Amino acid sequence: MITKTFQQMIKEKYQDLSPGQKKVAEFLVTSLEQSALSTISQIAREVGVSETTVIRLSYALGLNSFSEMQKMIREEMLSQKQHASHVILPSEEEEGKVTNIFAHSIQHEKKILDCLVNQVREEDIWKTVELLMKADRIIVGGFRESYTAAYWLYYKLNQLRDHVFVSSPTGYHPETLANFTEKSVVLLISLPRYSKEALVLAEQAREQKATLIAMTDRPLSPIGQLATITLTTGENPEIFTDHILALLSLSEFIVMGIHQSDEKNARERRKKLEQIYNQAGLFIE
Repeated sequence: MITKTFQQMIKEKYQDLSPGQKKVAEFLVTSLEQSALSTISQIAREVGVSETTVIRLSYALGLNSFSEMQKMIREEMLSQKQHASHVILPSEEEEGKVTNIFAHSIQHEKKILDCLVNQVREEDIWKTVELLMKADRIIVGGFRESYTAAYWLYYKLNQLRDHVFVSSPTGYHPETLANFTEKSVVLLISLPRYSKEALVLAEQAREQKATLIAMTDRPLSPIGQLATITLTTGENPEIFTDHILALLSLSEFIVMGIHQSDEKNARERRKKLEQIYNQAGLFIE
């Protein structure tokens, strides 16, 4: 049995919380270390709510007390720190030696991938893989800057299975959702600044009772709140000035998982595609 993390509990109950409780939840999730060490009154003062609101949040999450909630926060904080202790980052002295702008960029990208290791829950990747493999239809949505990652994932999924669709950079065709069912999946990519199109598509997915999978920067982003599964890239502003590498890495994890889980069908579909490519003369080599 998989134990839920504190952030998962917040996400599952978030829509049912009062406005004040939502403010407390946002603070607790984004400030784990401070929350783990603060008293009820300190948290209430920081957020601008009453102490009663902080206590009622713990009850709304199905916990017996604020102490039990804070214990979960502390455990999650310690777990993240233990993961981080295994990540070796370059020292300030080593970073000072990097004078080539491209070498410095590579060091920065390594930091992004190191953070992603701590951010991603493996079971969420496998749940995503399972849902995509069983889906009767899939639409991959991403708008504006997020479209690059959305198209890459759509292209790869389309090589592995049929009935895969993709949005355009500025919108999507509502007709695509006409035949969506409870077996369908909408995989939506949305990062700051969050586009209205992403939220509209997320709400339409729920209307059609399709499963919504979000790839976003934080669990409680606008689409993260609505999704069945939320895969996060991380929100450290010092590191994530550009999320594209993290998005592509998450997408690669998904594709690798499908390959591993359904290798025979993936190989057969790839063989058919190669025959079509050769007949059409699409590639030089």
